[in-house]
Amino acid sequence: MSSYEHIGPDWDEEDEQSHGQHELKQRWGLICIKEFTGCILRCIRVLCSRKFLKALLYGQLVSLLLSGTAVFSGLLQQQGVNTPAGQNFLNYCLLCLVYTVMLACRPGDERRRTLGTMLRYDGWKYALLALVDFEANYLVVKAYQFTTITSVQLLNCLTILVVVVLSRIFLKTRYTAVHMAGIVISVVGLGGLVLADLLSGRNTDDPGGSKKWLGDVLVVCGAILYGMSNVGQEFVVKKFPRSDFLGMISLFGSFISGLQFILLEKDEFATVTLSYKIWLPWLSFVLCVFLLYNCMSLTIQKTSATTLNLSMLSASFYSLLFGLFMFHYQFHVLYIVAFVLVISGILVYVSISQEEETSPTDQDSTSTKVVISQTNFEELR
Repeated sequence: MSSYEHIGPDWDEEDEQSHGQHELKQRWGLICIKEFTGCILRCIRVLCSRKFLKALLYGQLVSLLLSGTAVFSGLLQQQGVNTPAGQNFLNYCLLCLVYTVMLACRPGDERRRTLGTMLRYDGWKYALLALVDFEANYLVVKAYQFTTITSVQLLNCLTILVVVVLSRIFLKTRYTAVHMAGIVISVVGLGGLVLADLLSGRNTDDPGGSKKWLGDVLVVCGAILYGMSNVGQEFVVKKFPRSDFLGMISLFGSFISGLQFILLEKDEFATVTLSYKIWLPWLSFVLCVFLLYNCMSLTIQKTSATTLNLSMLSASFYSLLFGLFMFHYQFHVLYIVAFVLVISGILVYVSISQEEETSPTDQDSTSTKVVISQTNFEELR
């Protein structure tokens, strides 16, 4: 080996290696930019999609009506009226006048059953669902007399867990990591709303004193019943017309709520002095609940029970907007942040298409159930 020779790569090879590393870094940078751009475009497509806009519109309308019921119920409590059974009785009667009468006048065919057919074969199922639905409303409203609004808001999150578990078991809904991420983001948004309430000085009163535990137990029981009611409602409205559910629930619900009103609240209502300060918020409450039931059934039919409950987490934000003018609540910037988190959670949740939520085998089994149901209906006729 001559003295001019050396071991290792020459300068040209070193330049080539450094150039290759530079190209590799550029390539990785382009890939990252493309992925980020693609993610942004996918988010924009989801934001502009009919599915998200439909879920957002229906869900926030339900949330707005729910906050309206809370406001008018609060006005009634200020007048010393605490009759949740009586308040819901008028709502069930109004629904009954509209949808049960519609069912009674409707002729039966392959896709629509008559009122007599439903009472004969599925009456006990609708009666049980009406009992669950009414008691869920009754327990949560009753809980406000013993515990704080903060406890009700936090414990009511249990409804989402119940809906997810029951939907997976009975409706065969398959939840992905993206769905769970959306649920977590929305629940964190609710935590922000509760924290904003505490920072702004709301929900500091303890109406129950030593009986606060009773209010918490009532909320937990009501949340579980809410979840059962919502999943049962989803099963019905996605298989049959919405009028079937609303007509049968209102028929049995009016009897159940009326009976409970007579047994538990008749004496308390007899002591109330009726005036416009009571009748006006009472009728407003009934109107809000009537519209709420209509919008809830439509929202569940178009989306799902889980999407509905995620949307209802933003009700506290709308209650704040009402409270700013009616109860002189204090505003906190955290309300805006929490509301954005709730909406972001809904965006993440609905970003997965319905086809990805249900496996092909589940779709086949669902279609098979519909065919069997139609065959049984033909036999009944």
